[in-house]
Amino acid sequence: MASPLADRIRPKTLEDVVGQKHLLSEGKPLRRIIDSGRIPNMIFYGPSGTGKTTVARIIAESTNMSLFKLNGTSASTDDIRQVIAETNTFDGCNGVLLYLDEIQYLNKKQQQSLLEYIENGQITLIASTTENPYFAVFNAVISRSTVFEFKPVSAEDIAKAVERAFRVLEEENGYAITVEDGVIEHIAYSCGGDVRKSMNTAELSVLSGDADEKGITVTLESVKLLAQRSNMNYDRDGSQHYNILSALQKSIRGSDENAALHYLARLLEAGDLISATRRLLVIAAEDVGLAYPAAISIVKACVDSALQLGMPEARIPLAEAVILMCTSPKSNSAICAIDEALNDVRHSDYGDIPAYLKDGHYAGAEKLGNATGYKYPHNYVNHYVKQQYLPDAIKDRVYYRFGNNKQEKAAEEYRKKITSGN
Repeated sequence: MASPLADRIRPKTLEDVVGQKHLLSEGKPLRRIIDSGRIPNMIFYGPSGTGKTTVARIIAESTNMSLFKLNGTSASTDDIRQVIAETNTFDGCNGVLLYLDEIQYLNKKQQQSLLEYIENGQITLIASTTENPYFAVFNAVISRSTVFEFKPVSAEDIAKAVERAFRVLEEENGYAITVEDGVIEHIAYSCGGDVRKSMNTAELSVLSGDADEKGITVTLESVKLLAQRSNMNYDRDGSQHYNILSALQKSIRGSDENAALHYLARLLEAGDLISATRRLLVIAAEDVGLAYPAAISIVKACVDSALQLGMPEARIPLAEAVILMCTSPKSNSAICAIDEALNDVRHSDYGDIPAYLKDGHYAGAEKLGNATGYKYPHNYVNHYVKQQYLPDAIKDRVYYRFGNNKQEKAAEEYRKKITSGN
């Protein structure tokens, strides 16, 4: 069975690697390390198809160390023990280089078994992961390694790789391949920065192309069918999921409706309606907040409508919610207030509730002094009377500070008015 095209034409040198110029160009950090010949423990982090495995293989094959390759999805504890055992053999006298793909799938005990050997240099670890290593990799392994982030490859760079793919396929098959205008560009832009995905799409487009006595023609129409929805670089349980949600919230907080709509569209195109709706409700309370208190009711109505409608109609009320919040005044006074209060509850000796605020609706409460001396605000002018509500230990604590917006300024003026005579 033939291996996939992406494996057949995998680059053999750093110069042939597509993208990652921030790491591999002359003078860049990773390139300098590789050129020095002294390879430290490293973790390559980034989306699929961005060159992590390719670069790791190039590094591994450039050393004189004994090379072992394991994949976290299938490696057992016995496999790791066998690699460790090689450190005491003649073959391992120059050191052992372990290339560990998808390290996030190893459990904590398996990762810990490597610590002693990567610490003393008997094993040099090059690991790769598509998940944020600071969440997915055991902290002791992280502390002994250098993390390099691989980024999605630009469409311009992918286009060069796709052109090469068609040339290789033509040579391998021995017949002409005619590629319609726009095919290469469409593949490059539709694969979400994933070179491997672009290679697979190119190979599939040839297999499904229009064949005649002159060869095969790859049409734009067929490529659009093959590449539809393939540009989504999204993992509902991984860091990309949280990155998009974070970008959505920060765009709304920053009042940029165009960026916010873009990130909403990415969530919806990935089919993640629930995450989008939950985050919009959070933003209404956290970032719009008391500057426009009605926003949370409106956003809730939009969310309810979206969940009842389902896609594709759900996009409309959710877009309305996004635009509303982007163009609304902002205040984070509520979240700041509750977070300060929670900090006191968790870390302060805040003391007991004042006796006159305690429940007095039971026999014997008066004997305990509960509810005695409480002043009922509705019996006073403006329904307000000054009295202490916080425990004695923190009686002067201030959690909420009025925000600098029309709504909260009006509330502040009202507060001043009713307390002025007390």
